[in-house]
Amino acid sequence: MLENFIFVFVGLLGLFFGGNWLVTGASRLARSFGISSLIVGLTVVAFGTSSPELLVSVSAALDGSSDLAVGNVVGSNISNIGLILGMTALVFPVAVKATLIRREIPLMIAITVATTIMAFIGRDIGRVDSVIMLITLVLFNYYMYRLTSKEAQTEEFQKQAQEYDESAEPAITVEQRPRELGRLFLGLIVLVIGAQLTVDGAVEIARTVGISELAIGVTLIAVGTSLPELATSLVASFRKQNDIAIGNIVGSNIFNLLLILGGTALIQPIPVSDRVLQFDILIMLVFSFALIPITITARQVSRFEAVLMLGGYIAFTIVALLL
Repeated sequence: MLENFIFVFVGLLGLFFGGNWLVTGASRLARSFGISSLIVGLTVVAFGTSSPELLVSVSAALDGSSDLAVGNVVGSNISNIGLILGMTALVFPVAVKATLIRREIPLMIAITVATTIMAFIGRDIGRVDSVIMLITLVLFNYYMYRLTSKEAQTEEFQKQAQEYDESAEPAITVEQRPRELGRLFLGLIVLVIGAQLTVDGAVEIARTVGISELAIGVTLIAVGTSLPELATSLVASFRKQNDIAIGNIVGSNIFNLLLILGGTALIQPIPVSDRVLQFDILIMLVFSFALIPITITARQVSRFEAVLMLGGYIAFTIVALLL
């Protein structure tokens, strides 16, 4: 029993450090090619911080632990909003200024609703669903690219991009690129090992204690795989880079659904249990819709709202473990 907790602990450390190295290497490489820090935050960072969820879900699905695979994604999306955005806004109230982010939020909600409908219709996420989700991901990235290219010409966007560039680390030189490429690949290797240790340990703990794999997936594993998002958003909050703080969360939720759930289902179709349909996925919808006021008013997430988010997440965790 103790060794399984050690496996999970070491695995989560691997996911955290591996994800951090992956994001750092990829971000510095992107910056060395002249890509704005703002764009890096909305794309590379959001994708990189979702890599732990991807590897854990694929590993779980291949091991036949479908509840762990889907629970990890659903739980991560809930914790991204309830726990991570809540903690981030508790440190410093998070204001949403960039119109780019305010467009991403409705897209995230629409994708969440569409994923829920797919799960209810087929009682699984199959390969056809997977293809639709991955095509949507490609279209989303293309849309963001076109939108970014268009808005990059506006004075507001250029001012925001300049602010982020000035507060970011200096771009690396051409000679330093191999080092950052090595950091990227090292991070990927550590992620793979960490994911396998986490899944193996979590499955054994669930079997020994009598808690379902789903409950472990939507709580312990979901929080563990969301540590890179937590670290990224907290650092951005301390630096007053509000758009990066919330953009990382929203972008990560989109990648979790389209890439991780979609990509995992392409490898191995994922059955969705009644418990997920009747509780967990509905809670994910509630937390996603809670971001609508931010989109409408374009205001900040206050500390009072942060406390509500954290309280809601704690309540969800307790119920999830008791069900």
